[in-house]
Amino acid sequence: MPLSETLPESLLAQISADTLSQLQRVDRFWQDFRAGLPIPDVVSQSSEILGEVDCDLIICGGTLGIFIGCALQRRGWRVTVIEQGILRGREQEWNISRQELDAFLELDLLTVAELAQSIATEYNPARIAFQNSPDFWVRDVLNIGVDPVFLLKTLKTKFLELGGRLFEHTGFQQAIIHPDGVEVRSQPPATSPFLIPDYRATQLKARLLLDVMGHFSSIARQARQGAKPDGVCMVVGSCATGIPTKEYGDLLVSFTPIQKQCQYFWEAFPARDGRTTYMFTYVDADPSRPSFSELFEDYLDLLPQYQEVDLAEIQFKRTLFGFFPAYRNSPLQTPFDRILQVGDSSGNQSPLSFGGFGAMVRHLVRLTEGIEEALTGNLLSKEDLRLLQPYQPNLSVTWLFQKAMSVGVDRNLPVDRINQMLTTVFKSMSKLGDPVLKPFLQDVVQFPALSQTMLDMAFSDPILVAQIVQQVGISALIDWSKHYINLGSYSLLHQLGKNRGSFDRDLSLTQQYSQHRRRDSWQYGSGGDYTVD
Repeated sequence: MPLSETLPESLLAQISADTLSQLQRVDRFWQDFRAGLPIPDVVSQSSEILGEVDCDLIICGGTLGIFIGCALQRRGWRVTVIEQGILRGREQEWNISRQELDAFLELDLLTVAELAQSIATEYNPARIAFQNSPDFWVRDVLNIGVDPVFLLKTLKTKFLELGGRLFEHTGFQQAIIHPDGVEVRSQPPATSPFLIPDYRATQLKARLLLDVMGHFSSIARQARQGAKPDGVCMVVGSCATGIPTKEYGDLLVSFTPIQKQCQYFWEAFPARDGRTTYMFTYVDADPSRPSFSELFEDYLDLLPQYQEVDLAEIQFKRTLFGFFPAYRNSPLQTPFDRILQVGDSSGNQSPLSFGGFGAMVRHLVRLTEGIEEALTGNLLSKEDLRLLQPYQPNLSVTWLFQKAMSVGVDRNLPVDRINQMLTTVFKSMSKLGDPVLKPFLQDVVQFPALSQTMLDMAFSDPILVAQIVQQVGISALIDWSKHYINLGSYSLLHQLGKNRGSFDRDLSLTQQYSQHRRRDSWQYGSGGDYTVD
């Protein structure tokens, strides 16, 4: 049922017609997605020699693709970016931790002054809270709000000044893989105001194509061949004024029991023009799951309690609705030569996170250096490119956490089970301190921290641990154990491989590439890329 038919007039008065229209569009797509979207046929093969190429690299999807595009253009590679709209940032800030932004300095994408200017908001501390539980506090975690408008404008300007080519209002249509390159055909999207009768589709030729078109990329959907996601994060939210000022942010808050086979979680951050609040839940793609209209109705119903304010006092600046699918088979191993999925299209984030900006920045240096080595050595087969998106056990172990934080459509759990579990988990992590708590809150799982937390939980509440095991099931626990053992192995291999770079001079380019990718997989797969300040 449409939201306009379920909400009382007092709530509808707060919601614009654009918001209702957006909700309807998201709900239609959510319904189609659960029913099964058709498998695209946008990538094909040709045995013909392509010949001279226009550039080294084509990037489809400019919002996050401009990061890698600008980094590689600065290093002397010829890069073309195509973007279906205008390459510009949205108004709502991207939240991240300060040390993660150092990637922009390391790659010489921003100066220190530009990086400082890109920071729109900063707050401390951050809160974690659950129903009938004491609050937990942490500092310097996801406490920076980056201004996407300034960041993307700055990188776009630098990219063009460095000689990069940008095609805006140009939607990806087709990729044809040749033995010596890839041809990309594109055209304005159907909604483009620039559709004109004599428009000719753009045809570009490159050595490599990066798919940075997000979760619903047509290339990634073809690669996954219609596979349904193993988990989905549904999120609704807004930025609004009229909410009482708070100097702290919320990283993970739950103040209600399980309802509608969902456990609702909340985040809140100070913003330049108000306060941003999100409500999200972990589900699967079952047709019986709630619509976004239902979810947003619950959001509006619970927001006054969450922020201690009457709804009539809130003025909404903008709203947000979306869902983020996650697949156990991630990061996506490309089935294509000369095509690499990057960012959300690759699923290069845990099933607990939303992906996007944070996941891209975390892997930005690794991917830039790896892609440069692949281009230098002409190592562009699917076997070579798969080394750039390897198995990462520190992401795979989080599937058990996602399963424990969600409720199956046919399960009958005690309504306080998830809140009770999370209270126990965070009591243990808080007791063990920042080296355990901070990485987890930034989507990084490390073997020592995870082991210490599990051991402490087993001693502090063995009955709850047994209940969790029963909830997730023995088969899921056995599968998880494999990733847990691999996490320990990767941690050891990362430590052993740290100081072996001096032997690289004796290796060929192909051997160096494989060696470097192996070390990257150990480092990132063990969470060794993260250090606590």
